[in-house]
Amino acid sequence: MTFDVTIPVLNEEATLKQQVLVLFDFLKKNFPDPGQWRIVIADNGSKDQTYAIAESLHRRHPEIVPLTVPRKGVGLALKTSWDQSQADMVGYMDLDLATDLPHFLQAYDAIANQGYELVYGTRLHPKSKVIGRTLKREITSRVFNFILKTYLGVGFSDGMCGFKWLRRDVYAPLHDAGAVSDGWFFSTELLTIAEWKHLKILELPVKWTDDVTSSRVKIGPLAKQYLAAMKVLKSKKLLDC
Repeated sequence: MTFDVTIPVLNEEATLKQQVLVLFDFLKKNFPDPGQWRIVIADNGSKDQTYAIAESLHRRHPEIVPLTVPRKGVGLALKTSWDQSQADMVGYMDLDLATDLPHFLQAYDAIANQGYELVYGTRLHPKSKVIGRTLKREITSRVFNFILKTYLGVGFSDGMCGFKWLRRDVYAPLHDAGAVSDGWFFSTELLTIAEWKHLKILELPVKWTDDVTSSRVKIGPLAKQYLAAMKVLKSKKLLDC
């Protein structure tokens, strides 16, 4: 099974090369067959040397592919990458590699060999191990996921975890059904609609090391965006009923 790993980036010149090469070495070791995988660096309009570094990585390693995204937005970066992908499996992780990389082997096996259509990492499962997360972020995450469950009627435990994988052939139906956000909510839309459509989903407890120093997430504005997006998604579900 071929796969693309998308990494959305914005002004990441300080750590891009180091982190991408860590992922590259991991994939090269575990998936040595030529042409089986790509790392897609989806640049959301960086103003620093991020894209130039991505291009230099591509020249050394053709498996690393720079991609220009027309404007800012994590969801837009993922959609742009997946729309041009020819891989059997697509997905993404954050540049900080907060989720331990061996979990990718579990996700790959679940989709390639166990019949799952979507796999998502969760930091909120009793078997998950979260390192370095502040109490504020932990409470915010749990409150958000509680609202998701009660308002949208979903059962998944962690809609915001930046570690999700799916068979590419299920992406288009999920997008057509409402997974369209250009922002952070896109990955939650994917999970929500996948559950509504009764896809075979695997919840994967993960070891997660939170890099608080590099986080650019502003909880207040993000919460407002999420609540507005939830309202739109629920309205769409009611219209489809």
